[in-house]
Amino acid sequence: MLRNILQPSAISLYICFMLIPFEELKAQLKRVLLQLGFADDRADLCAGTFAANSRDGVHTHGLARFLPFIKAIKAGDVIVDAVPTMARSFGALEQWDGNFAPGISNARFSMDRAVTLAEQNGIGCIALKNTNHWMRGGSYGWQAAEAGFIGICITNATATTVPWCGTTATLGNNPLVIAVPREQGHVVLDMAVSQYSFGKIQQFKSFGEPLDVFGGHDSEGNLTKDATVIADTKRMLPIGFWKGSGLSLMLDMLVSVLSEGDTVKRLTERRSDAGASQLFIAIKPNNNEQTAAIIEEIINYTKSSQPAKPDKPVLYPGENTLKKRRKSLTEGVWVDEKVWEEVKGI
Repeated sequence: MLRNILQPSAISLYICFMLIPFEELKAQLKRVLLQLGFADDRADLCAGTFAANSRDGVHTHGLARFLPFIKAIKAGDVIVDAVPTMARSFGALEQWDGNFAPGISNARFSMDRAVTLAEQNGIGCIALKNTNHWMRGGSYGWQAAEAGFIGICITNATATTVPWCGTTATLGNNPLVIAVPREQGHVVLDMAVSQYSFGKIQQFKSFGEPLDVFGGHDSEGNLTKDATVIADTKRMLPIGFWKGSGLSLMLDMLVSVLSEGDTVKRLTERRSDAGASQLFIAIKPNNNEQTAAIIEEIINYTKSSQPAKPDKPVLYPGENTLKKRRKSLTEGVWVDEKVWEEVKGI
């Protein structure tokens, strides 16, 4: 089954996986980026983020996204030496222009800046326009949490999600990230607004498996569990039906209004996430015993629910990520052998 693809006993007939040490994975990615004109520090940052995504089990936004990233660079969508510039400042809120720099470096910078503002004001908000795909949004939630701050991140994207009562995609699968720092392991929610992310749809398609629940529409507007059909139509089902539809619209509105950047409509017309609008918020919590007790009460009460299956415990957002991270650093990172060989050949 797809949910077990990273177990040695469940290697797919479609994709052959292999284990690579984390540092070797990062080093190979950095080598390629240096060839493409990246400065050493930026190459290290971007390579480390791609490698960390695979390390944490987010394979759809790790090594699997590296070759498309190179393609975007060669197409001129990503400008390797560009840096963000401030457009306006409103105290704790700042507008920045990403100038089409790599989405990873723009996002890292923006969250760092939000944390700096939050240190000064209690809250900091960076609204960013003209940036690129940030790859895994959760990376920047973890970044905020590791600095001791609550983090909220939002981006828009090209339309791949069908609004409620619609049959064609006019909503972006606009991710939402919320992170809360915690000494025993940060709590990090990283979610798309579709029932399945497009990367997950592609995974099910590659493994020839049906989705567990309806995930999108076929060409006639009918709900389907067929990943191949959804990958072709790009008509994904929003979470919570009309609720996810409304959430997607509002997230697009937030990032576009606050950054004065491009909307889902404009990105879709260009058929590219280049020029995306994003939002990075950092909030300084009261890091005291009372705050810690509140967090633990919520987690413990949630996890006290009787599991539906004995072998599947109730987990808080980010808990499984930490388990996968520790395992990857000990045993190696699972990668697609074909993609890995292609990267080494560059």
